Amino acid sequence: MRFFSDNAAPVCPQVLEALTEANVLDTAYDGDAWSKALDARFSELFETRVHALWVPTGTAANALALAALCPPYGGVICHRDSHIQNDECGAPEFYTHGAKLMLVDGPQAKLAPDAIDALLGTIRDDVHQVQPHAISITNATEYGCVYTPEEVAAIGALARKHELGLHMDGARFANAVATLGCTPADLTWRAGVDMLSFGFVKNGGMSAEALICFRSEFATSSLYRRKRAGLLLSKGRYLAAQLLAMLDDDLWLANGAAANAGAQLLATAAGDRLVYPVEANEVFLRLSKEEAAGLREQGFDFYDWAEGEARLVTSWDQSEAEIKPLADAIAVLG
Repeated sequence: MRFFSDNAAPVCPQVLEALTEANVLDTAYDGDAWSKALDARFSELFETRVHALWVPTGTAANALALAALCPPYGGVICHRDSHIQNDECGAPEFYTHGAKLMLVDGPQAKLAPDAIDALLGTIRDDVHQVQPHAISITNATEYGCVYTPEEVAAIGALARKHELGLHMDGARFANAVATLGCTPADLTWRAGVDMLSFGFVKNGGMSAEALICFRSEFATSSLYRRKRAGLLLSKGRYLAAQLLAMLDDDLWLANGAAANAGAQLLATAAGDRLVYPVEANEVFLRLSKEEAAGLREQGFDFYDWAEGEARLVTSWDQSEAEIKPLADAIAVLG
């Protein structure tokens, strides 16, 4: 009865089948037929020409994107509770060769234009202070909340005004799109996003994420950065095959919707225990130590968040029958 992380979920059967089909002789690195198909397939999805690179982890996607957007002497504006700040062991700073993360607060782990503006207003335009070069937002956020296309567009307009790049950490991009019912294009490049870390591993993939470049000038440098970072796998077709399988018949979106539906079952049971709105596949609720211990004694696995709070994460593969016992156990707590 696993609700600790969607990273622990099984791999989709379609992905495993695609890996088997890719298990033939082909060109190494990213010259194979699967890798060469990525640009066209993702361009179709996003309704514009994009460059798509496979990478093995979300941390790699985020760090490579920020390295393309920000020089070593620059800064990246992000939320204080963002993944790039708290959960990537300094990888963004490492891959950018020293760029500074410039932290901003905001409810639900979301950035707002006025908060970004307030930070920008404190920075002098001289060599004694780090100058921002990019903004990074997370959709869905670390608290399971989503940016609407309008919210992203407001940040995108601010980024353009100040000549800043805009990156979206989309580890749970599928969950955000499924919740909003919008197009991937409306939530990204049409709203001003320059680079997207498109997550697949949490959503049924095995070992592949996509780095999407909406501006061609970032694509070539990202290819070199991926190689220099030791992230250009010689058998890259196995990563590309996973991504293509997830795009087929919008499997990525169906899986995101399934995980979201499971979270809504838990949200209904939690009632006024909810700490944040449940807009993706993460549920944050208030639990005492005794209540948390009692749930664990019943076999439920989850993550202790802040003091008196727990995080529950549902996955693409969990059926209503598998989720209902935890929902019932939470409801009994009152």
